[in-house]
Amino acid sequence: MEQVAGYRLVALLGEGGMGRVHLARTASGRLAAVKTVHEHLAADPLFRERFRRETLAARAVAGPFTAAVLDAGPDAVRPWLATEFCAGPTLTQAAGALGPLGAGPLAGLGAALAEALASIHRAGLVHRDLKPSNVVLTRGGPKVLDFGIARRAADETLTDTGEVIGSPGFIAPELLTADAEPSPATDVFALAALLARLATGRAPFGSGPAHQVLYRTVRGLSLIHI
Repeated sequence: MEQVAGYRLVALLGEGGMGRVHLARTASGRLAAVKTVHEHLAADPLFRERFRRETLAARAVAGPFTAAVLDAGPDAVRPWLATEFCAGPTLTQAAGALGPLGAGPLAGLGAALAEALASIHRAGLVHRDLKPSNVVLTRGGPKVLDFGIARRAADETLTDTGEVIGSPGFIAPELLTADAEPSPATDVFALAALLARLATGRAPFGSGPAHQVLYRTVRGLSLIHI
């Protein structure tokens, strides 16, 4: 069975612009999520340097609502990052099963996610892609996953093919118009869009083709009226 450093890879959890994420076990049997970087990014010295800096910063992210960074290998042939494995449904799955949240649960969730973002921002990082599928509901409360490590360097490679940083419906309009770089403020916009989605059961800028959602975001054409 394939191993990365001392982690035995058990199953593939997902794949994205930066690399693959595997469920893994340590020698002691502890579960972890191990992300390995795609080969073309591993061959890019600028990506490696950013990955090194941001994995170091991520170790300073501490709090009950973020997935803890366990270890990293920025200088490995294929750089990797290990975080705690957070068991539970994502907010996407929970919203589909439960429908819109009431005021009390929504306020509690918003406070927890705001605390998570504050801990990420204190470490000098920006999440860049906060959305319901990046939040897991564990027994101890919500956990924010995948907070921005080297994401921008990976996504800048993708933008050559016409893709946009982040996820339609949660991207701040100033990123779409290239008026600003990803910042804590753009994470706050994503949090507001996420909470609006959970409060109403509807995406604030609608659904359909990505270009239509992005157009409505830029124009401020929210389909939710309060």
